[in-house]
Amino acid sequence: MVSMFRDVTYKVIIKGMTSTEEKDILNGISGSVDPGEVLALMGPSGSGKTTLLNLLGGRLNQPTVGGSITYNDGPYSKFLKSRIGFVTQDDILFPHLTVKETLTYAALLRLPKTLTKQQKQKRAMDVIYELGLERCQDTVIGGSFVRGVSGGERKRVCIGNEIIINPSILFLDEPTSGLDSTTALKTVQLLQDMAEGGKTVVTTIHQPSSRLFHKFDKLILLGKGSLLYFGKSSEAMLYFSSIGCNPLIAMNPAEFLLDLANGNINDVSVPSELEDKVQIGNSDAGKRNGKPSPAVVHEYLVEAYETRVAVKEKKKLMVPIPLDEEVKAKVSSLKRQWGASWWQQYTILFCRGIKERRHDYFSWLRITQVLSTAIILGLLWWNSDTNSLKGLQDQAGLLFFIAVFWGFFPVFTAIFTFPQERAMLSKERAADMYRLSAYFLARTTSDLPLDLVLPVLFLLVVYFMAGLRMSAAPFFLTMLTVFLSIIAAQGLGLAIGATLMDLKRATTLASVTVMTFMLAGGYFVKRVPVFVSWIRYMSFNYHTYKLLLKVQYKHMTPVLNGMRIDSGLTEVSALVAMVFGYRLLAYISLRRMKLCAQ
Repeated sequence: MVSMFRDVTYKVIIKGMTSTEEKDILNGISGSVDPGEVLALMGPSGSGKTTLLNLLGGRLNQPTVGGSITYNDGPYSKFLKSRIGFVTQDDILFPHLTVKETLTYAALLRLPKTLTKQQKQKRAMDVIYELGLERCQDTVIGGSFVRGVSGGERKRVCIGNEIIINPSILFLDEPTSGLDSTTALKTVQLLQDMAEGGKTVVTTIHQPSSRLFHKFDKLILLGKGSLLYFGKSSEAMLYFSSIGCNPLIAMNPAEFLLDLANGNINDVSVPSELEDKVQIGNSDAGKRNGKPSPAVVHEYLVEAYETRVAVKEKKKLMVPIPLDEEVKAKVSSLKRQWGASWWQQYTILFCRGIKERRHDYFSWLRITQVLSTAIILGLLWWNSDTNSLKGLQDQAGLLFFIAVFWGFFPVFTAIFTFPQERAMLSKERAADMYRLSAYFLARTTSDLPLDLVLPVLFLLVVYFMAGLRMSAAPFFLTMLTVFLSIIAAQGLGLAIGATLMDLKRATTLASVTVMTFMLAGGYFVKRVPVFVSWIRYMSFNYHTYKLLLKVQYKHMTPVLNGMRIDSGLTEVSALVAMVFGYRLLAYISLRRMKLCAQ
């Protein structure tokens, strides 16, 4: 796929206290890249490399973007999402999945529906062997707290996630960052091999070694958002020599070019035109230690490119690409191409969610926390008396604690769900891997089987030690009540996390909310003032507590601790409404975050 871009500009609007200001990030960048070529975007930090890459990859779509970007002479379209691969600078992967699982799930979600499940799995294995990952295919990816594959292997997995769809054009943001020189060379060699196979490769690169530099076919050199050079990388040194900039000592070409882009001309011959320009200006601001300042050097390089090369290159970009109409029509198609049906997306994401989070749910720390709490409760309420009113009131305290514990625990677990997965969600939605509705439902239901195990163990211990009604029906109903409370509380956590998307603010709001619900739960305060009585009916603790009292004591007394024990239909209806209401709020909040690329 041929990509051309002409006079690309990009601005950001900086809002101050009293005024707004526009800042130019890119200033009229033009260039092209053809199939079989590797185009490197080079420049110092803050020069606009990543911004340009995001624009070319269709990841930025804002009104402050100017110029023209085409793919096979057509504009960016939803169809192109299935033909473009984009590797981000950060390695965004699930730490508890193995290399094989990661690539298999990507294949199942992204490859066309026309392929069978077996064919998609075979494609994942082909990519594993193509990238040399067969030795670590059963090793977990790993992360900050989990040991896994090496940095180079992790980067290759990220590349594998994108080339699995056999993209026509591949974008990579600093694929060699954090890698040693040998691993970086292997990575760039891999990109060159892909280009030789007919793909178009565009990558940003920060400071490549001389060996890496010579592997690029084309080069764009940026400085302060302006174009300083576009052309063959092998001719870059000749061009800068022609405008009077030569290294005075032997050095890496990439290092020389970055020094120029920074305006640093130490160990570089100063062209006579630049010397004359500074002398004519006769300004101390134009000189630094007897040499032109970085601002003057930058201005000279931009002007030199505009007058000597830019016009000729722009004329080349005006020549239309000979393509048949069918190819052009496909590229400009507005129809998305999903790799799986909605139900297939849901089942794949559901299975992936269980595999990824089972380690957290069944960690020794979590099991110890739940069981130790259950044992402490059992010891404190050991064989409690149910024959006297005082004994029943004591047990009511135990039931209220169960309602609070299984309300508090899920809220603060669910809060982290969407803020922690935001980067992954943004990346996968930008690639159209799945529909947001399929992800949301899978993410909020894959926890349910895991959520059921620990509460069952907890209640078994408490029932056995505290002397609650040891028969199947009360235990089963208690279990259902606690489970309903858990998924209602989870919904609240999901809604708060998705609405705020900031862990500090979310935990603050959740702690205030949970504390309010606990205080209004019917145990501490029996008579709530009328003007705040509505809080009680919003509290899942209140409804759970009433249901637990009904399960244990309806056959014994109609009123306990000031709580009337009725049919329980109102409480069940309220909890079910919370289960769906909070989740609907969370889904609407995710939609408003615009996580999916337009």
